[in-house]
Amino acid sequence: MLSGSGKRKKRKREEEMMKSQFGAMDKFVVKRVDTNEILDNTNENLDHSNENDDNVEVNENDDNVEVNENDDNVEVNENDGHVPNDVPNVTLDDESDISHLNIYDPRYWENLDNKSKDILVEKGPQREKNLDFPLDKSFRHFSYSYYSRKLSNCEVSDRKWLVYCKPIDKVFCFCCKLFKSSTNLSLLANDGLSDWKHLSQRLKQHENSAEHMTNMNTWNELRMRLDKNQTIDKHVQEEIVKEKERWRQVLYRLFSIVKFLAKHNLPFRGSNEKLYQDSNGIYLGSVEMIADFDLVMQDHLRRIQNNEIHHHYLGHKIQNEFISLLSQSVRKSIIQIVKEAKYFSIILDCTPDVSHQEQMTLIIRCVNMSNNKIKIEEFFVEFLKVDDTSGLGLFNELPSVLKTLDLNVDDVRGQGYDNGSNMKGKHQGVQKRFLEINPKALYMPCACHSLNLTLGDMALSCTKAISFFGIIQRLYSLFAGSTKRWKILLDNVPGLTVKYLSNTRWESRIESVKAIRFQCPQIMLALKELFDSSGKDALGKSEAESLIKALKSFEFLLGMVIWYDILFAINVVSKKLQSKSMCLDATIKQLKNVSSYFEKYREEGFTKSLDLAKSVAIEMNVEPDFPTKRRVY
Repeated sequence: MLSGSGKRKKRKREEEMMKSQFGAMDKFVVKRVDTNEILDNTNENLDHSNENDDNVEVNENDDNVEVNENDDNVEVNENDGHVPNDVPNVTLDDESDISHLNIYDPRYWENLDNKSKDILVEKGPQREKNLDFPLDKSFRHFSYSYYSRKLSNCEVSDRKWLVYCKPIDKVFCFCCKLFKSSTNLSLLANDGLSDWKHLSQRLKQHENSAEHMTNMNTWNELRMRLDKNQTIDKHVQEEIVKEKERWRQVLYRLFSIVKFLAKHNLPFRGSNEKLYQDSNGIYLGSVEMIADFDLVMQDHLRRIQNNEIHHHYLGHKIQNEFISLLSQSVRKSIIQIVKEAKYFSIILDCTPDVSHQEQMTLIIRCVNMSNNKIKIEEFFVEFLKVDDTSGLGLFNELPSVLKTLDLNVDDVRGQGYDNGSNMKGKHQGVQKRFLEINPKALYMPCACHSLNLTLGDMALSCTKAISFFGIIQRLYSLFAGSTKRWKILLDNVPGLTVKYLSNTRWESRIESVKAIRFQCPQIMLALKELFDSSGKDALGKSEAESLIKALKSFEFLLGMVIWYDILFAINVVSKKLQSKSMCLDATIKQLKNVSSYFEKYREEGFTKSLDLAKSVAIEMNVEPDFPTKRRVY
């Protein structure tokens, strides 16, 4: 028989054993993250290409997409040829707002479960480089020098346990924050330390304390056991590793689908988000197609359909997250290429989107030296939302975005814009304001814009040109006015069709002129058929008759041949000027060539154009003569 005190001691030992067992089982239990403590996830990196990277959390209870088993959207598809009749259709709707927890932020290590702690121990504390530490009231700040300690034998030891928290400007002890006891009152293990004046002394006191050394031993021992897979839950850890690898393979395939759709500019979603149903979008359709040939994806869909997992990475929010992660990775690669080149040029252009919101396109041009073959390339970086389209408003956006991209304004060696006054203005334009802060940023107006403006001014100053292009626009409007008329045109003109005239890009009008230049007789037949079949359509009949009369004019046919020759020469130069590999000397050479072409055309080209116009007129039974003007005496 035990005395009262003996029974109390026995009961106390049993309670301590129960607590220790509960602590061990915490490793297998995943705690739900409080949505009030959602953190920034920028440090999480879903690197699907590195099979040794454990940053991708793959536990079935750790995704942020859920499927409710009692959801009304879970239906049975009775007519699906891909799966058995008794397989349910799972709605892939992830409306739940559960975000990833940033386990690298020491402020929230109090809420981590044992699984997250194991990941932290395996990865170790994270240190950001090239940070600008803020000043306190005494104009002091944290420094990277605190990460190292000089020993008495003059050796330098790395304080791997020291962690700096950027959002709150405090430092923590990694091991003491994770493995502290309830009696540990050190700021480094609790709320963080920001006393920069006495930081060196506090760090020395802390690292020499008995509890810190105990926690360091605990950290190192657990890290070694995890590396050697010698923990008490060895078999469970092996299963976790297998599950991580399975999820890594699934994510690799899903990322490949996202890259394929983004690269080819294809839509992701359809009218519903259910597997093995019509109109569920290209993303889910690609997943279904891969599952027909791939065992990993096949097993993943089987688990979803059998409700074995509630998190699947197939919902629309996850798709947007994948796109965002890939875009950040692409932008990071572009910025790295620009930094390696050091010097670069900027290209800006403004255009309204479908919601009539003005947005500015930022393109960077530099020498790509990342590969063995050095070449000049242009990279689209982002769209900038602008509310003020004046020269000052657009200029203010430029230094700001360059600073955000971590690019130096002084490294800009060129700037290229269109010919708008807010861009090229000599006094208030963007180029002038930018030259004031960086005189080495040579301004080069868009050669294609200049060429188009020259051609446009030349054409608009000629009455005959206005009449000629007006006839082409009337011709397109007549046939495009109804499906019946367009069908008549297609029946008679099997090749090129009449196209709409561009109001701004004059070199693109060659496509409209080309259809008439080489198919004028066929278009004439289409107009005659339209005239005969118009019936009660008096307006269409009258317009067709007027256009037939215009096309029978030898003056129109000659203008058609001349304008095709002019636009063809301009279009060739314009396309070359828009080439990514075009350089300044080549641009000047192309412009000189087109100038020489027109000088030669003035001497010899008109005779050749006249002969071509006569051959077309003879084919159309048109007299190749100009109308004679009556002389007034």
